[in-house]
This record gives sequence, C-alpha cells and structure tokens, in this order.
Amino acid sequence: MDKSLRNRFLNSDSDDNRKSKIQNLKWVGIVAIVITFAMCGVVAQAQQPTKIPRIGYVSGQGDPKAPGPLVEGFRQGLRDLGYVEGKNILVEYRYTVEGGWIVSPAS
Repeated sequence: MDKSLRNRFLNSDSDDNRKSKIQNLKWVGIVAIVITFAMCGVVAQAQQPTKIPRIGYVSGQGDPKAPGPLVEGFRQGLRDLGYVEGKNILVEYRYTVEGGWIVSPAS
C-alpha cells in the first residue's frame, strides 16, 4: 500500500490524473458560481423604464419660433434645480395666437 501511494505522487504527471484535475477544477468553478448566485438571491427581472416628469408651458405672448426672456428664465430655473431638459424632465411649450388657438412650436 505504501508503494501505491508513492507511485501516485511520483507518477502524478500521467494523462488520467491531469484530466481528473481539470474536471475537478471545472466542478469547483461551477459550484462556486451556483453558491454565489444562491447567496446573492439573484432575481432576473426586466428593468422598467423610469417615468420622466412632463411640464406643460402655456403662454399668451411670445413667438413659438423665438422664445422670449420668460421662457429662458423658466429654463434657467429648472437648470438651477438640477433638471436637464430632455434627460430628467420634459417641457412641452404651447403659445396662443390670434383667435385664441394654442399652437406648438413644431407647427
């Protein structure tokens, strides 16, 4: 029995022993990953898109193509509060024209 143990250690570079070591390392890696996921409680869920607040700006004066100083002041106030137009807040601008119609800047 003592000879068989000695032969195992002396002949440790045999092909069978290398294959078993590689397979054992693969199993150790797989078990480590499974334990990590089990301990962390990984739950696969789709991320819901965040809702961006929307503000409606209605003005009875001014031109949709060239916003006046009131609109620029409004935008500056939003920037001072940390809002970035188009990123974390949306502002829809509407202007009244002759006849009381409300138009958007795009029209």
